[in-house]
Amino acid sequence: MHICMTYLNEGDEVLVPNPGYPTYSSAVKLAGGAVLSYELNEAHDWQPDFEALNKKDLSRVKLMFINYPHMPTGQLPTVELFKKLVAWAKQKNILLVHDNPYSFILNENPMSLLSVEGAMEVVIELNSLSKSQNMAGWRVGMLCASKERVDEIMRFKSNMDSGMFLPVQLAAAKALSLGKEWYSGLNSIYRQRREKVFALLELLECNFSRNQAGMFVWASIPAKYKDGYALSDDILYNANVFLTPGGIFGSAGNNYVRLSLCCKEEKIDEAIARVQALVLKTV
Repeated sequence: MHICMTYLNEGDEVLVPNPGYPTYSSAVKLAGGAVLSYELNEAHDWQPDFEALNKKDLSRVKLMFINYPHMPTGQLPTVELFKKLVAWAKQKNILLVHDNPYSFILNENPMSLLSVEGAMEVVIELNSLSKSQNMAGWRVGMLCASKERVDEIMRFKSNMDSGMFLPVQLAAAKALSLGKEWYSGLNSIYRQRREKVFALLELLECNFSRNQAGMFVWASIPAKYKDGYALSDDILYNANVFLTPGGIFGSAGNNYVRLSLCCKEEKIDEAIARVQALVLKTV
């Protein structure tokens, strides 16, 4: 929100991924900007289609939101993708806003877009302690960029709020000092939960990649359902289990569902038992 308020005026446009985190669009609109959606799809590994982007009128585009590991699809980035993004942003004079909160979750090779040569000229990167350090609700995050970009955003932010409660800062500093073994332990828990979620999705005849990162699992629905909403409704009303329909993340997610790894294994086991009972009843 602070980034959008810093750089956008009425009529400015922002490239926002579809599917993607809905808050990107909300922040753009609240700042008076206009959303210019760019579609991601499975056939293209959920990466931007630069040919399609070049066919758009980008004359009013100031910012582009990107997010790898991607939410909701769990797609991991590649060095080649990051290099393409930086080169393209320089060519088009667009500021990239890379939202990177899932970088350490079920991901053995965390990557920063700022690691690409020349990225400092066109990249603002965000991360959060909400995800990797289990501090959701504490509202502790970070912004990394060149001094010029940081100064611009802080100029706006300093007029919106002032400081953070000291105990929260100290807790965040302690969390950031945790060693690799802590993250490995956390990922072990997520990995066990993910295997159970995979089993649940197989019961539902969904297709999915086993190489997803982040704390969610993204899956395509079987052909017998019109869209993810239809599958979600069926399982909700007939098995009392809620699956997030992919369409809430944009039209490109209509044929998908997303499952969270944030509940305990016992809850996932219960969901599996309920869905299994429904499947047996309908055979």
